[in-house]
Amino acid sequence: MLDFHELRELAADVRVFVDIAEDKAEALCAVIAAYDVVLAIFPSEQGMGLHVIKGGEILDQIARSRTHATYSHTAIAVPDLEHAEVLKHLTAPVAQRIAA
Repeated sequence: MLDFHELRELAADVRVFVDIAEDKAEALCAVIAAYDVVLAIFPSEQGMGLHVIKGGEILDQIARSRTHATYSHTAIAVPDLEHAEVLKHLTAPVAQRIAA
């Protein structure tokens, strides 16, 4: 079960980290590389939209097995779903970007 309050707090921490970094793109890539699962959060008609940036396979495996697994996670706030999809594409491994 996702805790939306926790995701907002994580996204705020990421925002601060990226804001104080000299190279913001490098900082954002470092955040994504450091976690097993990275979710983009954005405003939506339902309140908060979610898009998996990294770790979809992990979440799928947990859902299929109906078990609890330990994994690191964070969230990144983006303005909308389109930005989340672009961020996912830009930070995917090179092989995945070429295949897309």
